[in-house]
Amino acid sequence: MRKFIIATKNKGKIKEIEKILTGLPLDVISMEQVGIYKDIEENGATFEENALIKAQELHKLTGEMVMADDSGLEVDYLNGAPGVYSARFAGEGATDEDKNKKLLNLLEGVPFEKRKARFVCAIAVVLPDGKSFIEKETCEGYIALTPQGSNGFGYDPLFYIPEYNMTMAQLDPDVKNRISHRAKALGAMVKKLKKIQNYT
Repeated sequence: MRKFIIATKNKGKIKEIEKILTGLPLDVISMEQVGIYKDIEENGATFEENALIKAQELHKLTGEMVMADDSGLEVDYLNGAPGVYSARFAGEGATDEDKNKKLLNLLEGVPFEKRKARFVCAIAVVLPDGKSFIEKETCEGYIALTPQGSNGFGYDPLFYIPEYNMTMAQLDPDVKNRISHRAKALGAMVKKLKKIQNYT
């Protein structure tokens, strides 16, 4: 079974990826499990660039098949902000609540129909031979007027999805894992891996 190293220290993310990769001959492991603890600087201008920077750096260090992702929130009214700065939007060490407060302050007085937004996830995979590919998916919605729900994290309590008439943080986790930007990008990645590796 081939090692498949994920550029994350987040155990929840590893579990999610393992579930989606069920059936493929891949041993999903975190970077910490192979003894890599360094923080890889994400200085790209796009989600795709950041994901590829992380994946290529990890491949250089291990020579194995690796995957990295970068994700965030784009708000049309804010010209795509916070974008690649989603995690650092309210400054280093800011809580999810701080980030959500800042977003609501910037959108104060903006009518609901002008609060269109999307979650974006870009996934980069570098194969053992150094070749790479990127998959990017989105989940469309709006920024709610107030936070609602407690199932999610990050901007989930503010991200309203019209088809479900609720925020991402109000959704059943199974539904979220089906429609989220990350779930869709992971699904696209699996399809590509099956093609490239001739997995059946």
